[in-house]
Amino acid sequence: MRRLNTMIEDPDKPMEPETDSARNALSHSLERIYREAAPEVFSRACDLLDRATQQRSTDLKALDRNRAENPRWIEQSGNTVYAFYVDRFAGTLDGVIDKLDYLQSLGIRWLHPLPLLKARPGESDGGFAVADYRAVEPELGDMADLERLSSELRARNMGLLLDIVCNHTAREHAWAERARHGDPKYRAYYHVIETKAEVDAWEASLIDVFPDTAPGNFTYDAAMGGWVWTTFYPFQWDLNYANPDVFLEMLDVLLFLANKGVQGFRLDSAPFLWKRMGTTCRNQPEAYAIVAALRAALDIAAPGVVLLTEAIESPEDVMPFFGTDSRGCDLAYNNGVMTALWGGLADQDATIVRKALAASAERPDHAVWLNYVRCHDDVIWNALAGQASPDDLARWSNFYDGNGFSDGQRFQTAPGGVPSTNGMAAALVGLGRPGIDEGAALARLKLLYATIHALDGWPLIYMGDEIALGNDQGYLSDPARRNEGRWLHRPAMDWDQTRSSRAADAPSEQMLKAMRRYGEAARALDGLGVRGRAVPVVLAPSAILGFARDAGRPFLCLANLSADPHIVDRPERWNGPGRDVLSGREVASGPVVLSPYEVLWWAADR
Repeated sequence: MRRLNTMIEDPDKPMEPETDSARNALSHSLERIYREAAPEVFSRACDLLDRATQQRSTDLKALDRNRAENPRWIEQSGNTVYAFYVDRFAGTLDGVIDKLDYLQSLGIRWLHPLPLLKARPGESDGGFAVADYRAVEPELGDMADLERLSSELRARNMGLLLDIVCNHTAREHAWAERARHGDPKYRAYYHVIETKAEVDAWEASLIDVFPDTAPGNFTYDAAMGGWVWTTFYPFQWDLNYANPDVFLEMLDVLLFLANKGVQGFRLDSAPFLWKRMGTTCRNQPEAYAIVAALRAALDIAAPGVVLLTEAIESPEDVMPFFGTDSRGCDLAYNNGVMTALWGGLADQDATIVRKALAASAERPDHAVWLNYVRCHDDVIWNALAGQASPDDLARWSNFYDGNGFSDGQRFQTAPGGVPSTNGMAAALVGLGRPGIDEGAALARLKLLYATIHALDGWPLIYMGDEIALGNDQGYLSDPARRNEGRWLHRPAMDWDQTRSSRAADAPSEQMLKAMRRYGEAARALDGLGVRGRAVPVVLAPSAILGFARDAGRPFLCLANLSADPHIVDRPERWNGPGRDVLSGREVASGPVVLSPYEVLWWAADR
C-alpha cells in the first residue's frame, strides 16, 4: 500500500498516527466504492494529497494544528452560521468584507454564502448549475477576492463554509462540453442512457424532485447520443461517481479551494451521488462511502476543514452520512427538528417535535447538527413521513399555504406526497399579514430561533431573519426568477432595517436584539458546563416543548408553543433553583409560568 508523505519537511519522518488512521480510512472507503480498482484510485488520490499538502500555506497548516490539538472544538456552543446569497446580501465578495463588522455584531462565526462559483449563463437554479469549480461568478468577484475574504475571516476567528455542488455540473461545464464534442473520457463523467426502454426502466423507481417545473430524471441530448441523467433541471447533468475519475476530480476541487482558505464545504445533494437500478437512487451505501472518503482525504491534507452534508431526508437516511465504519461528514442539517418545529407551532402541540428530537439524539459522538429555522429551500413536509401520519403532513402543508396565521405558499411535490412550503420565516409566522397580531407573530419567530440556539450543534441564521425580513413577491415580475417559487424566500437584504435610527419597538429592531441575545447565551453555555445532546422531556400540557442537555450541568429548555400562558411542573431532575440563561433572572424551585410563546433556558445553580 502506498505511503503518503505528510506536510512535514522531512519525507522520511514517520507519519503521525492521525494521518495514518486517515490514510487507512480513505483506503477502506475507496474499497467500498471501487472494489478491485480501489488500489489504483488510492494511489492517484495520494498524489493529489501530496501536492495539496505541499502547497498548503503556513497559516492554514497552523489552523489545522490548532483544531487537531482541540478535537472537540466543533462541539462548542455558539458556532453560529449565517447563510446568504452574496449578490442579495452585499453585491460582491468585497461588499461582504465590508459587512463583517455587522456579522460579528451578531456573533457570527461561520459565513455560508450560497453558490458563488461560476454558473452557467441565464437560468442556473440559483447558482447550483456550476460551469467552473475553480472560478467565482464574475459579477461577485474573482478567486483573489475569495482568498481575501477567507483571510479576513481567519483574522477575525471566523470561517468560510462554501457550497460545492458535487452531484452535477452545468451542461456548459468544460467536462460536459468535451463530452458533447465526442471525447469518450468526459462522456464517461456523466450518465448517458442510449435507449428509451432503459430510461423507462430507471424511471420506474425514481422520484421526481421538481415534477411541475422539471418532470422526469433524464434529458435527451443529440450530441451525447442518448438521454443524460438530470435529477434536477435539464441543464444540470448528474456526475457518474462509478467512474473514479469523477471522484478524483471532485477531491482535487476541494483541495484547491481548501488551499484558498475555505474552511468548510457544504456537499450539495449528497444523497444522489450513486445510481442503482430498482431503487430511488438516493442514500445508497456508496454515497455514504464517497462522503467518508472525502472526509478521510481532507483529514490528510487539510484536517481543519469541515464537511456539511446537505441531506434533506428521513433521520435513518441522514445518520449514515455521519459515518458507518469510518467517520463521514462533520455536520448535517437537522431537517427533522426544523420541520417538526413548524408543525408543532401550527398545532400548538410539542408531540412531533419530541419525536424528531429523539431521532436526532441518536447522532454519533463526533457528529454535530446544523440547526435552522429556514433556508433557501422549501420546507419539505414529506421528510417527516416516518414520524407523522399523512393527515398530519397534509394539515401542516395546508396550514402554511396561507391558512392559519401563515403567509406561506405551497410548492411542488412528487405524486403521493404533500406540497412543500415556501416563505421567509417572518411570513410563515404571520408577521405583517393583515389580521394577524404582530406581537404574537414576532413572539413565534423569536421562539423558533431561541429554541434552535439551545440545541446541541451549530445554529444557523438565514439572511434577513435577524431583522424579520418578509417575502419577496417581486420575483414574479422578474423573467429570470418568476418560474421558481423558492425565490419568494430569497429577498434582497434590507439594510435600512439594520440602522440604529429605528424605533425600539419596530419588529426588525426587536428581532435583531433578540438574535444577538440568543447568540451570546449560546456561547455562554460552554462556560456554564452545559454539554451533550438535546433529549426530549415529556411535559404537560402538550403545548410545552421541553428538552434537556444530557451531560454536564443540568439544563432544561422550555418553549410554550401556544398562544396561551401555561404553568409547567418540571420533573425532579430539573426542578431545583437556577437561572434563566436567556434573561439572567433567577428561577426558584417548583413550577414555572410560561407566557404565550415564551422560551426559558433553565440552568441549575452550582
